[in-house]
Amino acid sequence: MNIIRTFCPYYTSPNGETADDIAKRKGLRYREDILDNMGSEELAANLFRITQTESRLKRDKVDTEKKACDTHNKIGKIVRKAIKEAGGTMPEELPTPKKSLKQLEKETFSMEMKNG
Repeated sequence: MNIIRTFCPYYTSPNGETADDIAKRKGLRYREDILDNMGSEELAANLFRITQTESRLKRDKVDTEKKACDTHNKIGKIVRKAIKEAGGTMPEELPTPKKSLKQLEKETFSMEMKNG
């Protein structure tokens, strides 16, 4: 699912953060998925950026890594501009949930097994 890594392995967010920077800011463990550690507002913004980027890459038949990275950055800036104009909070300013999606899924599964 990680379209960023698929098309642009060295993606830097429009605010200058790398995936490692974001993981550190969120206090994630090594190889823990960033998207699994977002609240709904941050996740929605990122999924919108990802889907719009994927669509643009396909539509424009982007075939080089450089063009893919440029496209990622361009779409990211457009999404950030829309968030700002709507009076929203920038993704990096939103809180990281206390529990990741994986933790919640594990807890739900354990409760279902316990309640049988």
